[in-house]
Amino acid sequence: MTNGNLQVLQNNLRVHQVAVEASAALPTLVFLHDALGSIAQWKGFPLKLALRSGLNAVAYDRCGHGGSGPLLQTRNKEYLHREALEILPDLLQQLQIPNPILIGHSDGGTIALIYAAYHQPTAIITEAAHAFVEEITLQGIREAVSRKGLLLQKLTRYHGAKTEALFNAWADTWLDEGFRDWSLEALLPRINCPALIIQGQQDQYGSEQQLGRIVNGIGPSANAVRIKHCGHTPHRQAEEAVLEEMAAFIETVVSG
Repeated sequence: MTNGNLQVLQNNLRVHQVAVEASAALPTLVFLHDALGSIAQWKGFPLKLALRSGLNAVAYDRCGHGGSGPLLQTRNKEYLHREALEILPDLLQQLQIPNPILIGHSDGGTIALIYAAYHQPTAIITEAAHAFVEEITLQGIREAVSRKGLLLQKLTRYHGAKTEALFNAWADTWLDEGFRDWSLEALLPRINCPALIIQGQQDQYGSEQQLGRIVNGIGPSANAVRIKHCGHTPHRQAEEAVLEEMAAFIETVVSG
């Protein structure tokens, strides 16, 4: 396992690589964290999935998160598209990863969907991804804002001095009236790689409609998995079940 920082466009990004001696011809797992996430918040999950699947893995902190540099610009309605279509392609090119399997949680899942609509990854796996704005999402964010002080205390261990700016960028963007009509549903039919779409049945930031509309929008190459007794973070709240689902899906993709 190696850690280091990489200059991606104008962004200084922390990158964590897990090598399991897989052939260079095989796909690489690329982990995309959630809106308030980081490499460290994945905990041991990337290593466990890398070992179970026999594939090398990469996780990185987006700008403003974890060990990466601070946010360089004000968030706008297109921030997820910029991550998917500018930052991520440059990162993959620098790391010489031509065949990624993108594994994205929440915002990271949305980034994976957008990337796959314009590029051709080997496959994508999403957890709790959003394709449109729902009231349940906004209410979950409002509740997080009401507990901001406590959440900042917990998040500071991961993001340090960047924590409040990161939290505000997330909450302010999603709660802005101009964000209400944000949607990537028009892009979903363009995705033709294998896709595993996972959601917890008690996800406090998204209803069953997110899962259904993403899968229906992509079409036959998408598979829906609902995790019982699970909220917004399946890889932590139902780790073994999620590892099994992902590893089985990856095996099918690789053996292809």
